[in-house]
This record gives sequence, C-alpha cells and structure tokens, in this order.
Amino acid sequence: MSDGRTTIVVMGDVIDDILVQPLRPVEPDSDTPATITARPGGSAGNAAAWLGFLGAEVAFVGRVGAADAERHAALFRAAGVEPNLTIDPVLPTGAVVSIVEGQSRTMLTQRGANTGFDPASVTDELLARAAVLHLTGYTLFGAADHAQYRALFARARAHGVAISVDCGAASFLRGDGGRRFLDVVAGTTILFPNLDEGRALTGRGEPADVVRVLLNQFPVAALTLGAAGCLVARAGGEQVPIPAVPTAVVDTTGAGDAFAAGFLAEWVRSGSIGRAGSAGVEAAADCVGIIGGRPAERPLATG
Repeated sequence: MSDGRTTIVVMGDVIDDILVQPLRPVEPDSDTPATITARPGGSAGNAAAWLGFLGAEVAFVGRVGAADAERHAALFRAAGVEPNLTIDPVLPTGAVVSIVEGQSRTMLTQRGANTGFDPASVTDELLARAAVLHLTGYTLFGAADHAQYRALFARARAHGVAISVDCGAASFLRGDGGRRFLDVVAGTTILFPNLDEGRALTGRGEPADVVRVLLNQFPVAALTLGAAGCLVARAGGEQVPIPAVPTAVVDTTGAGDAFAAGFLAEWVRSGSIGRAGSAGVEAAADCVGIIGGRPAERPLATG
C-alpha cells in the first residue's frame, strides 16, 4: 500500500468444524459409514489462516469458549496469524457439523461464543497498523446491534484503513436482509460475493450486470463464479474475467475464504485487481483440493 502498511486485520467467527463424508447414500434411522474429520474453521478464521499461509502479515480478532482459548491461539500462531482472542466465560466455541457430498454441503451450526463478539475488540492500536480490515457476512448476520459495526467501520476509515467484506450466504441476503446488509457495509472498499449472493443483492442475473450494479456502491467488486473462476472490476474500469484453476474437488469448505485471502494478500502487495483475482482463484483451487477450510500447514520459508 502507498502508506507502507501491510497488516490485514481479520475479524469474526471461530468455529470447530466436524466434517462428515458419507461413504454411501445416507440412510435415515440407520448407520451410514462415513469419514469424519475435525478441523478448525469459521469463515473469518479460515481467511486469516489462508492469509498466513500465503505469507501475508495478518492479525485475527475473535471470540472463543474458555476451554478452547489456548488451543485456538496456538492454531492461529502455527498458521502465521497473530491471535487476538477474547474469552467467553459461559458459551462454548462455535461448532459446525458439515455433511459433505461431492460439491454439496449440509451444515448444522451452533455459533456459540461468536454471538458475544464485540466489534470494539478491534482496537485503534490494531487499526493504526492495518492496511485492510476484513470481515464476513456471518459476523454481521449474527449481530443484534449493527450500530457497533458502523462505529467500527467509521474508526477504520478514520485510520485510513480499507474495508473488505465477504458476503457470507445468499439465504441471509434476500429481501430485506440484503437491504440491511448494504446499509451496514456502506463505505466498504472491496465486496466479495459469489454469484448467488450477488444476484440476491442486485436482482440481476448475468455476472457482468451483477458487477455493474455493485460498482455503484463499492469501489472494487470480486464476484466468484465457482468452476468458471471470477469476475473482478474497479469502479470506472473494465471488468476482468479470470478463469478457474482446474483441480480435483475434494471439499468446497472454505473456498470463498481462501479466494478472499489470496485476493487481499496480492492486492495489498501490488494494488492490481487482475493479479489479485488470479491469486484468489489459485488459493481457492488449493482449498477445494483438501479436507476442511484451512490449509494443512504453512509452506517452508525459502531464501
């Protein structure tokens, strides 16, 4: 970035994921053989871990249950992420059971300690060294008081910090949900919707039309298109289509989080939305080739 700041501050959910891959069609009222894997997750936590994996300078702000604080802090540090975790003395860490069948996922969610997340835990000290503040729609959807988030966004802008938002889920964005979402995230620099989310927010069907409408409100839009890659654009500039990286799909959990991480890491380095989009689809391809929403381990340092 032009002012020399490179830290990406990610805020939002921490989740313990239980990933279930049935080995044959699920039989109601009976046992179904399955592969069951436990992984750390949460959309924001995943994005932070991918940023660390990609070598970005990243700090994470979230909330966990008291019994899990040291475990999750250690997981973030191992991923190259600076953890800033508050502890909920009553609620457990959030948890999700995901039933994964090919590219389809069914999720059963308990948000747990995430429901008590306080935007004020993103301190002015963190913002003073941040290039970007990144969050996901899941954090906003679970908030009872959006005024706290508006206050945080105002503080971020006062510090000269770009704001990026990953939309989260189309189901939350249809009808009044989309209007409320757009109102809360007004002033955001970069919006990351997938096609379903973009359609819910704009009422348009074609990707180019979705992006065109979004650019009336956001300086940068990065629309993910699954196996078709992504479409990125800056207000006043041309739309740039970027093809997906061919890969064998194992599990789509966290693909959008990895895309946002790849995009932001490159955008902070170069400011190029084209290069950022390419980095995003590469990270997403790496993600769908493994089980779970986070990279398994950091690459070895070179040089």
